[in-house]
Amino acid sequence: MTVPSSGPLPALLELDLDRSLQLLDQAGAFLPDAEPYSLAWLQGVIDALADLSNRDPLTGLSNRRNFEMQLTREIDRVARSGEPALLLMLDIDHFKKVNDTHGHPAGDVVIKAVADLVAQTVRPMDTVARVGGEEFAVVLPNCSASFGPTVAERIRRNVAAAVIEVSPVLSLQITVSLGGAFAPQWVRSSPLLWMERADRQLYRAKAEGRNQACLEPQVESVVSADEKSMLFAVMPEDTP
Repeated sequence: MTVPSSGPLPALLELDLDRSLQLLDQAGAFLPDAEPYSLAWLQGVIDALADLSNRDPLTGLSNRRNFEMQLTREIDRVARSGEPALLLMLDIDHFKKVNDTHGHPAGDVVIKAVADLVAQTVRPMDTVARVGGEEFAVVLPNCSASFGPTVAERIRRNVAAAVIEVSPVLSLQITVSLGGAFAPQWVRSSPLLWMERADRQLYRAKAEGRNQACLEPQVESVVSADEKSMLFAVMPEDTP
């Protein structure tokens, strides 16, 4: 389907939208209620495609690309504001056994169920992402050291208590292991280092028996107003 040369767009803008529209239709995306090929309609197509590019197709959660962008923004915000932020990494326990015993379609049902449970447990402001096969991540802005263990345990408990209806004749109960780390306050760190710290805690939870949450303690940093201005001042060698 090609945008006609007449109408609101210049004749040179003849766009073949068949593949884009097919992709959006398969994803269940909604287009705006506007005249087809009008500027409003085309903007809706662009917005829907942009949103789709940030979503994991199986779960509808943020994909790894979008997660890493959110992580970069959050670690920069924490460095500038000093507000606490927590990164949780979680992994479905014994997931390979689910696939080997019941097949990959059953594994997909389990992954989608866990995605829904995690998303329902955290706040709307938090970012929940699928970052690997059976691995998820949650970025929790403005999350205090006292709240972090509480939300991690709530996720673990809600998943463990759920009965996942895989088919009319098959129900499963599964567990997850979680690891968490707080972003360093007033420090220029990197998303990779933050993820590595949370991953170490996830590995510890797995090694200590699974179905548990292990969080790295938050180190509180007190920085004066003068120190803050020094942290973010532009140094002479930084100027062109």
